[in-house]
Amino acid sequence: MDLDIDGVRIARERADLALRPGERQLAGGTFLYSEPVPAGVTGLVDLLGLDWTPWTMSDGGPGRGGAGSGGLDVAATCTIATLRDRAAEAAGQYPGLRLVAPCVSAFLLSFKVAHTATVGGNLCLGLPAGPMAALFATLDGTAEIWTPDGARTEPVSDLITGPGITTLTPGEVLRAVHVPPAGLEARTAARKLSLTDFGRSAVLITAAVFGPVAESSGAEGFPPQLPAPPGTAGATVRIVVTASVPRPVVLRIPAGDHDALDRAVDRITDWYDDPHGAPDWRAAMTRRLTHEVLEELS
Repeated sequence: MDLDIDGVRIARERADLALRPGERQLAGGTFLYSEPVPAGVTGLVDLLGLDWTPWTMSDGGPGRGGAGSGGLDVAATCTIATLRDRAAEAAGQYPGLRLVAPCVSAFLLSFKVAHTATVGGNLCLGLPAGPMAALFATLDGTAEIWTPDGARTEPVSDLITGPGITTLTPGEVLRAVHVPPAGLEARTAARKLSLTDFGRSAVLITAAVFGPVAESSGAEGFPPQLPAPPGTAGATVRIVVTASVPRPVVLRIPAGDHDALDRAVDRITDWYDDPHGAPDWRAAMTRRLTHEVLEELS
C-alpha cells in the first residue's frame, strides 16, 4: 500500500535518531504497511541504515548484559528469519534457544514477512499475542533502550504494559535484547492455542527451568511438609503467559507444584477479550496449558 507521509529518513548514526515533529521510527515495517498511518505521523526514520549486527554470542567479558555477563545479544533490527535460522544452528549447544522455533511458528509468517519483520518491531508493537515478548521474557531477557541522553535497561517482561503500550517514551529506541547464559542453558517448553488452525494466538504459554529457586518477590517455595519432585529439588519453573492476557504475566512455580500453579493462575483477573477468544475460555485454556508445561519441565 502507499503510505501517506512526507518522507523517510535513513538513520546512519545515533544522532540521526533525534526525531523531528511528526516522525516515528521504522524497522521492518510489515505491521505499518498493514494498517492506516497513525494520525499525526508525517515521516519515518529507518533504523536499518544503522547496520546493527543482528546476533552476537559472547562467552563473557564486557557486553550489553553487564561486565562479565556473557550470553546473547539480539539487535532490535534482527529479522525474524535471521533469529530463527541462527537459533536453529546454535540450539544444539544452547538448549534454551530451542524455544525460538515454537515462538516463531506462533507468528504464522509468510516467507516475505519473516525476512522483513524484526524482533524489535514485534516487541515495540506491544501486541498481547506478540511471540517475541513471550520468547525473551521466558529466557529472562533484558532490553537495552537508547534514550535521548544515554541508555537504560529493563526486563523484557516489564517492557509491555498493555495492548499496544510499552514503557518506551518519545525519543527512546529499543537497541537490543540480551539473553543471559542461564537463559541459553535453560530447558524450555511451549504451548499455543487458537480458535482456528491459522488464527492469531489466543493463548501462548512458554516456560523455562533455570535451576535452584532464586530469591524473588514472585517465587513461591515448596511447602515444608511436601518434598520436591524427584530430580527437581530446588528447581523453579518460569512460566510466561501471553496472548490470553493484555501484557506478559510471569509465574515462578516450584517444579511439580500444581497447587501453587493453580493459586497463581487464580490471581490473574484481566483476561484479554477480542474476536480471537472469549476471556473465560482463555482463562480455562491458560490453566490447562500452564499445567502441561509445568508437568513437562518437572
